[in-house]
Amino acid sequence: MVVSLDQMVQRPLYYAIVDEVDSILIDEARTPLIISGQAEESNELYVRANIFVSSLREADFAHDEKARSVVLTEQGVQKAERFFHVENLFDPENTAIHHHVTQALKAHHMMKRDKDYVVQGDEIIIVDEFTGRLMHGRRYSEGLHQAIEAKEKVKIQNESKTLATITLQNYFRMYEKLSGMTGTAKTEEEEFRSIYGMDVVVIPTNKPNQRIDLQDVVYKNVRGKFNAVVEEIVQRHAKGQPILVGTTSIEKSEYLSELLKKRGVKHEVLNAKQHEREAQIIALAGQRGAVTIATNMAGRGTDIILGDGVAELGGLHIIGTERHESRRIDNQLRGRAGRQGDPGSSQFFLSLEDDLMRLFGSERIMNMMERLGLEEDQPIEARLVTSAIESAQKKVEGNNFDIRKHVLKYDDVMNQQREVMYKQRRELLERDDLSDAVKSMVEDLVQYAVETYCSADTIPEDWDLNGLLAYMERQILSDGKTNLEELSRRTDPEELREYLLDLAMQEYEDRTNRLGVFMRELQKMVLLRTVDAKWMDHIDAMDHLRQGIHLRAYGQRDPLVEYKFEGYRMFDEMIHSIREEVVFYIFKTNISVHEQEPQNA
Repeated sequence: MVVSLDQMVQRPLYYAIVDEVDSILIDEARTPLIISGQAEESNELYVRANIFVSSLREADFAHDEKARSVVLTEQGVQKAERFFHVENLFDPENTAIHHHVTQALKAHHMMKRDKDYVVQGDEIIIVDEFTGRLMHGRRYSEGLHQAIEAKEKVKIQNESKTLATITLQNYFRMYEKLSGMTGTAKTEEEEFRSIYGMDVVVIPTNKPNQRIDLQDVVYKNVRGKFNAVVEEIVQRHAKGQPILVGTTSIEKSEYLSELLKKRGVKHEVLNAKQHEREAQIIALAGQRGAVTIATNMAGRGTDIILGDGVAELGGLHIIGTERHESRRIDNQLRGRAGRQGDPGSSQFFLSLEDDLMRLFGSERIMNMMERLGLEEDQPIEARLVTSAIESAQKKVEGNNFDIRKHVLKYDDVMNQQREVMYKQRRELLERDDLSDAVKSMVEDLVQYAVETYCSADTIPEDWDLNGLLAYMERQILSDGKTNLEELSRRTDPEELREYLLDLAMQEYEDRTNRLGVFMRELQKMVLLRTVDAKWMDHIDAMDHLRQGIHLRAYGQRDPLVEYKFEGYRMFDEMIHSIREEVVFYIFKTNISVHEQEPQNA
């Protein structure tokens, strides 16, 4: 996005070492990276869409938690048409209304406060779902962030326009060599190899692992589970054993904190709201009698030092209050105990109402607990449960791998185009004199004009010389530089092309002589501005194409093949559009010497 070489800060990409490599290359890789700039204001529609969605009842929309989607039902569509005073919500002219309603639905029924985001003052801040940390400066794309702002009644920030985008996979694959480290990569070995060409090597622990991983216990509902967690904490705390409790959201960490306060257990809470104190809290988490409740961040990468006499009590005990959809995240929580050969233990407390069990768990477990007539405070410990949980996690991990592969396949199409554009843009920055590039564009446009209006496949009597003259005068030539009589003397397309090219080059030389040194600046500025503007529009267009391309499957056509075909056609159109705009500005701009700014003729 820079306009001169001395503003560039990125060095050539030779070798990367990535810390917490699974977190970056796998967890974060589900969503593309986007650099965005300010777009024009359009906040009123967010407010209206929010008012409309707030008035809906359950019958007005369908919510699929597994697929993470929410859409209006037929009844909801009719309500929307009445509310926004439109005849057909799905008419192309109503695309903006439909888009804003969809984002408002997501904001209300998919995005949960204190789990997916927090409200701080007048700002919505995203909570990283993998680490539990606040992601300052990051915003949801496609208007979702504005929809959440409307829902939470805070100031709605202006919409942003995508300036550049790339997936993490394609960014890191640009490095000649790539490596990294983490304590939890073995379960993702296949993905590292297939996407990044990286092998996973397990390095033995410095000292033998003494941690005892106890079997999961499952309760009928969330209340029964948390009551059991509190009892477990009270018993172990009474002995003085330090305990670290992992929760999946801020909301749940604060709920557990309230339960412990009622039982008089002194404890610390570490979540995205207290992240400034993370190091201080984790430093004391291994001391005698310490109870720490943490979201997934849990002081990752930190050795929790055990206090005096704690090893004799069994070391640090880890309690997981829910299984994460990825086994790696569970392993990261377990790995807080038993560091450097210390003693320690871990156990997960689950309920059939947990998201993972509810969405992906086995019906057999639910039915079995009902049949046994178990109370909410009666746990079940069985191999059947453990294997059902593992298969649910593998199912979700497989789903997420498919999502990342899907994103990557589509981004590979964009990536080829991106490489072409950035390579050409880099060449523009490196060259002081862009006359050759402009002349090449003029040649291409003359060729295009002759092929369009005077095709070699037709006889000269059928040529559209009026159209040809109008195009050349609109794009390149001064009025009166040539005429129909002159054009009609040429009966061979190649002869016609050479004649028009000579005229265009004369025009170019005249203009260069008139503008002098300013011609170089003008060419560079026009080329860079045009390439950037057209590329940004192309990114948006490709994004819209990708969102709707899956509908082609109904016509028995492969959406990815269709996306490639349409994408290349759109790329060619963009390149042609860049040529036309650059040549038009350079040939048709009136320059005021005092203002030193181009103004349209």
